[in-house]
Amino acid sequence: MSESDDHAGLHIDSDWKSEAAAEKERLMAQEKQEAAKEAASGGAATSPGFLELVNMVAMQAAVALGGYQGPGGEQIPANHAAGKQFIDLLEVLAEKTKGNLSDDEQRVLNSVLHEMRMVYVQTVSGGGPTAPPEPQP
Repeated sequence: MSESDDHAGLHIDSDWKSEAAAEKERLMAQEKQEAAKEAASGGAATSPGFLELVNMVAMQAAVALGGYQGPGGEQIPANHAAGKQFIDLLEVLAEKTKGNLSDDEQRVLNSVLHEMRMVYVQTVSGGGPTAPPEPQP
């Protein structure tokens, strides 16, 4: 291999590195733009948020308290211990996020906690499960 071949290889390698660096910068700029758009739209379309977490735990509590039917139409039996555990998780969430929630988030969490407690009391006292509360937006 001649000396001129070595220099040509270094030149191509150098060009490739500069192109890779430029592509990396373009991708980073694109990611920043997408993150800014997501933040401006509230981010709810692509990333889970606090209300989705509250609704997920509340749904588990409602199912555990017998508020839903299985795929065959049979009533899912109540599991009071599991229902209480999910309600307790919502209470922990409320305690740990105190002072850090928006007004809407606080309102939804308080409402869901109240409804789940009422359903729990009703099922434990023998009143049977009621229709679970509708998830709050």
